[in-house]
Amino acid sequence: MNLKPNFFDLKNNTGETRFNHEDRGASSKLANELLTLLPNGIHSRPIVIVCIGTDRSTGDSLGPLIGTLLEDKSISTFHIYGTLNDPIHAVNLEDKLSEIMQKHFNPFIIGIDACLGRLKSVGHIQLGEGPVKPGAGVNKELPSVGHLHITGIVNVSGFMEFFVLQNTRLNLVFNMAKTIANGIYKANLLYKPQMGWSNLNVDWDQEKIT
Repeated sequence: MNLKPNFFDLKNNTGETRFNHEDRGASSKLANELLTLLPNGIHSRPIVIVCIGTDRSTGDSLGPLIGTLLEDKSISTFHIYGTLNDPIHAVNLEDKLSEIMQKHFNPFIIGIDACLGRLKSVGHIQLGEGPVKPGAGVNKELPSVGHLHITGIVNVSGFMEFFVLQNTRLNLVFNMAKTIANGIYKANLLYKPQMGWSNLNVDWDQEKIT
């Protein structure tokens, strides 16, 4: 993908926003875009972030790495599920979703997962409306998760996906996890559902709101 200078306005054909995790200000732009998609209004809904994956596979560890980084930041606005210590994966996904629904009334869920894609898309992060579909890359039938989704393309699809996930570089996955976690953390700092944030644009480098 050829990224334009204002790459964060670039949408793919599914309506997702996509950008490279190495681009300057990537986490800040993720925060800004996420704020425009979160629910607003007096009757706010709990925001639940479900990080899907397992530390038994390098490529599939993106979700629990993000969950652990967010847990370490002691986020108070969002509820975090899925960490390296307590991962959410194919075996326990349905039970964890049931637990979340019992704990939170009418939650607004953000599903996070690793995915595979084209070679030129590796390292890109995707954010969009609609659920994440865990297991799709390795032909597993699992429940869809979320009102929004954030996915990270960690490796190439098309051949022996399970083996590819197992042999994905941890350095790439960890750097992508840091970018996503930082973006969510910045959004957490500014999210106030009783106020309209749809027109918010934060210049984090200048430390001002415009």
